[in-house]
Amino acid sequence: MGAVQHDPATSRAAIRAFVRANHPDVGGDPEAFVAGLAELRDRRPRDRYDAPVVVVHRPRGIQGLVRRMRARWERRRRLPRVR
Repeated sequence: MGAVQHDPATSRAAIRAFVRANHPDVGGDPEAFVAGLAELRDRRPRDRYDAPVVVVHRPRGIQGLVRRMRARWERRRRLPRVR
């Protein structure tokens, strides 16, 4: 038997339905709302946006321009990947 597929739309729909029904602005209990929301968020699997942020330094000015021009020139001189 295959693995169970997770549908992110269903997870978001469940969280939104819970928020509409239990939000403190519509008369819900604040402590129960926070606990229920945390439980719903813990149940859903981590998605692709939970990865760490990686910052890449790209030189600017003349050095950056020279590097970009050199990379473009090398790409144009490279043999095609498709024969």
